[in-house]
Order: sequence, then structure tokens, then C-alpha cells
Amino acid sequence: MRELSGLTALVTGASRGVGVYIARALAKEKMQLALAARSAAELNALAAELSGQGVRARAFVADVAAADSAAELLERVGRELGPIDVLVNNAGIEQSSVFHETPLADLERMIAVNLVAPMRLSRLVLPGMLERRRGHVVCIASLAGKFGPAFQVAYGASKAGLIEFAHALRSEYLGTGVSASAVCPGFITEAGMYQRMLERTGARPSPLLGTTTPQAVAKAVVRVVKRDLAEVAVSPGPARLTFAFAQLFPNLAVGVARSLTNDVFRKDAEARRHETGRQ
Repeated sequence: MRELSGLTALVTGASRGVGVYIARALAKEKMQLALAARSAAELNALAAELSGQGVRARAFVADVAAADSAAELLERVGRELGPIDVLVNNAGIEQSSVFHETPLADLERMIAVNLVAPMRLSRLVLPGMLERRRGHVVCIASLAGKFGPAFQVAYGASKAGLIEFAHALRSEYLGTGVSASAVCPGFITEAGMYQRMLERTGARPSPLLGTTTPQAVAKAVVRVVKRDLAEVAVSPGPARLTFAFAQLFPNLAVGVARSLTNDVFRKDAEARRHETGRQ
């Protein structure tokens, strides 16, 4: 999709964090925007901001992990803005914790939001995209899906699944006019879950991993759609080399990943345990 002006995008998790920046970046492309999340106040504020810039933007309060809510969301978007041309599966949750101490409900909720919800929404929008022979599904994954960080077991597993889901969709619908991409950020500062984690613990990622910004992630979303790219890692050069090394030498990569990330996620898990009173 070289030209996005006038097309409609649905962005999930749009009320805060990276989702806000993705919505703003798509607004600059003059897309119509359906903004979905569970937080009405923040959604309405963003919709008002973008509408003030001459963009047609609507807020839709929804829990994308609930099947009925997801189906209702797409029906409402279609009624108010028309068919969806770009779906950005951005909604996600994370939790640093010791795996065997994590409540099963927390694990199931993370998989439901991070992986099942994007699959469900994509399945619902695909028939219309295929009929029009135009559409793109963007999955906001993570470099955590590339190496499986300790104390982030369910999160890393869900993001690994999301990356492969995007790749599989891309392969299955090749030549139909419908495509898919995975955007894989590293540690994001200024907004989002990792910024909150860093504020909570004071721990910083290794300089070899570095950090990125929500603006860079938003630009990557626009780039993968306009250029039809399979996957983009949004992180400084050293981090991309580190994860390329991990793909080539997975046995060695486990030790490398441990040395680069364990301290950050361990401190966050300890902070969460203290907050919840779990011993």
C-alpha cells in the first residue's frame, strides 16, 4: 500500500503507550482512524486531538480479548468508518514474575490479549480485505519473542507466537492483495510497558541492547505497510546484531540473553512480588 490517504486503520491498545504514537503517525498519512481500547477517557482525548487536525478519528471502547466485544467492535467500526484496510494489533500486556508462582489466570489473560485477540481480529477482517483485494495486518510483537527472556515467560511466548502468526498470514495470502507484517521493538523509553518497568525498578538494559522510542516504532508501522515488509526490528544496531547472532547460535544465545536482560526482569519481578504481597 504505497498510498494510505483516505483508507481506514483500526489500532488496538490506542489509549496509551505506543498505541498513541502509532495513531498519530497514521493520522499524518491522512488515514481514517478507529481507536480501540478499554479506557474511554484517554481514547476520547486522542480522538479529539486527531479530529482537531482534520483527521476522521473515532473512539471505540472494547476489550479485544473478549470474543463478543471484538465482533461488536468490528461491526461498529464498519458502520461508522467503513471497511478496515489496515489492522494494527497493538494491544498487549506483560508481567514480570517467576513462572511457577504466576497465577494461571494471569498466564491465560496474557496469551488471550497478546496472541488470541490479534488472531481473532485478523480472522474477522480478512474476508472483507480479500474481497476488496486490499489489506494489511500489522502485529506489534517484541524482540522478547526472539529470545525468550527469563521472568517474562508468557510474554515472550506470546510475542514469539505473534511473530510467526504474521509470517504465516503473509505466506498464506501471498498474491491476494492482503499482507501482514511483524514489528519487533526492543526496550522502549518515554512510553509503554518497559518505561513503566524502568521507572518501577530503576534497572537499565545493557548498553548492547540499548533503547528505542515510541516514535521510531510508529514510523516502522507506517514503513512496513507502505513497503510491504515482512518484519522490522526497532532497536539500535548492536541489538539487531545480538539477535541475529541468537538466531544463528541459539545454544550460545541463551547465555548471552541471560547476561543482558536477567537483571532488569528479575528486579521487576521482585518489585511486583513486593507490591502484591506474594512471598
